[in-house]
Amino acid sequence: MNQAGLFDWHERFEQLEDGGDPLIKLNSIVDWKLFAADLKKLRDKDRKSNAGRKPFDSILMFKILILQSLYNLSDDQTEFQIRDRLSFMRFLGLALHNRVPDAKTIWLFRGQLTEAKLIEKLFKRFDKFLRNNGFSAKQGQIIDASIVRVPKQRNSRDENQQIKDGNVPEDWSDNKKRQKDTDARWVKKNSQNHYGYKNHVQVDNKHKIIRSYEVTDAATHDSNVFEELLDDKNSSKDVWADSAYRSEEKLEHLKENKFREHIQRKGYRNKKLTEREKQGNHTRSKTLSRVEHVFGIQAQRAGNLILRTIGKVRAKAKIGLRNLAYNIDRYCTLAIS
Repeated sequence: MNQAGLFDWHERFEQLEDGGDPLIKLNSIVDWKLFAADLKKLRDKDRKSNAGRKPFDSILMFKILILQSLYNLSDDQTEFQIRDRLSFMRFLGLALHNRVPDAKTIWLFRGQLTEAKLIEKLFKRFDKFLRNNGFSAKQGQIIDASIVRVPKQRNSRDENQQIKDGNVPEDWSDNKKRQKDTDARWVKKNSQNHYGYKNHVQVDNKHKIIRSYEVTDAATHDSNVFEELLDDKNSSKDVWADSAYRSEEKLEHLKENKFREHIQRKGYRNKKLTEREKQGNHTRSKTLSRVEHVFGIQAQRAGNLILRTIGKVRAKAKIGLRNLAYNIDRYCTLAIS
């Protein structure tokens, strides 16, 4: 058997570049040191002594989570793909002889970020970087929500009712409780039932960058987190949203805060939309479609968007990382266009 030499690896990497490896773009444009200070505080806090094996570099671990979020990989799949794919190894700066973090290490690091509430801080850190480097929020904002599915729970009707009422069935063992998601909820959309959470986002109209987000169970109405998502730093006071956000309360809030509303109108059985209102909805839908592009990109790259996690806290962490990964990827696209 012939051994691979140095030039063989260089040739492989050149072939990856010629094939348009998107991870090269991420590494060449993103200054990962931007996140170093926050991650170092986490590592310093976690490191209790210098004994034992040296932990993996925090930037390396963070980049692994970004990879995982871009491609919607489980922890086990992430470990395998890093070992198997040259493009992943190069993105992480790993050689064949280097140690690779295993699935448990990845899980623990994400848990540390979650416990320290650092994911939202890292998201805001990158948004500040964007605003300071020519990508501030402009031309108004678009608000929408996307359902994020999680594995369905096989519960009895009585158990589901107890969970819906905010209770955990008393006969569940501690082990069973750890395997059951009592925070996710069912919702019906377009005649289909979905189980999971919602990713509520606010996207600026010019750059299609997610500027803020919130995570709720899937049954929470979209409008319940409307005010929290609004960005008063956008260069324009225009706000777009679909008809789910239209109510007297929301319209009054926008007016009081000097926003210009572009919320879709909805017809009723005894009050159908006029031709002028239909035309207005058609005009607004052209702008609203920009946020659908954001959700579409997340789904297109990641494939099956089922979130394999349990509980709202962990779901929010993974969804937050997914939103941050999208923004990093979107920044790279904008930076070279």
